[in-house]
Amino acid sequence: MPQAFSHTTVLLEEAVTSLVADPDGFYVDGTFGRGGHSTRILEQLSDRGRLMAIDKDPTAIAYANEQFANEPRFEIRHGSFAQLEQFVDDVGMRGKVSGILLDLGVSSPQLDDPTRGFSFLNEGPLDMRMDTSSGESAAQWINRASETEIADVLFNYGEERFSRRMARAIVQAREEEAITTTARLASIVAEANPRWEKGKHPATRAFQGIRIHINRELDDIEQVLEQALDVLAIGGRLVVISFHSLEDRLVKRFIRKHVKGDEHLPPGIPVTDEMLKQRLSSLGKAVKASAAEVKANPRARSAVMRVAVKKA
Repeated sequence: MPQAFSHTTVLLEEAVTSLVADPDGFYVDGTFGRGGHSTRILEQLSDRGRLMAIDKDPTAIAYANEQFANEPRFEIRHGSFAQLEQFVDDVGMRGKVSGILLDLGVSSPQLDDPTRGFSFLNEGPLDMRMDTSSGESAAQWINRASETEIADVLFNYGEERFSRRMARAIVQAREEEAITTTARLASIVAEANPRWEKGKHPATRAFQGIRIHINRELDDIEQVLEQALDVLAIGGRLVVISFHSLEDRLVKRFIRKHVKGDEHLPPGIPVTDEMLKQRLSSLGKAVKASAAEVKANPRARSAVMRVAVKKA
């Protein structure tokens, strides 16, 4: 079994309660992780219910295959949730999915495992790939990208205001020696950051930006949201948990767009609901972790959950 790193599932009860309206339905957990949500979903399903889980991480796939080896209602797919349509089509369930759950971002086991290279707090190889079986590592990218590209990634994905200073420092440092470890990159970035925020490591935003870029996280979110509209059944639910503003902004705008419907109808004519083509309705307000959950699991403090239901 893969090495165990502790993982506390965020908004577990809230997410599964919002997701599972039909115990006999077919559900998708687009971010299996260590199976916290999947386990709870299966507990809510009848013998006729089914759950498909997806994860980029080969370690998560291995864990799922062992943990749920004797669960006939469960299957796991290795890949990105941006392949949702393909995976759902493979089992003939397009337009029949009762609910989709997306728990975005990096998981605690990925952060806590030094060999994965996600954390500036642990010395390890500079990798950052959620799928270690393919793609370019953070080290490969950071040692070949132009100064402008690095600055753009830190600014756009990490929301780092000192992105240009950091990019310049990275390029200068790699001329002396390739940057291959998390500790070295964190040190370079920290030294280039002139204003350290209280309670926040000076490399936090830079590491976030690089991780999002390496894993195409925002592109994948945009793709899976659009695909969700086609694979969900009427009345099917979309539940998304975000952990930073870039993710949540995409989800909020997507739901709002499809709740409002077509905004480009000709002026001066009576407008019916059918003409608006409203494809979603929002289910309640955004949900955040309770004070008790945040106290027990500080990583839950930035979590925001949004729920929508497919109308048409």
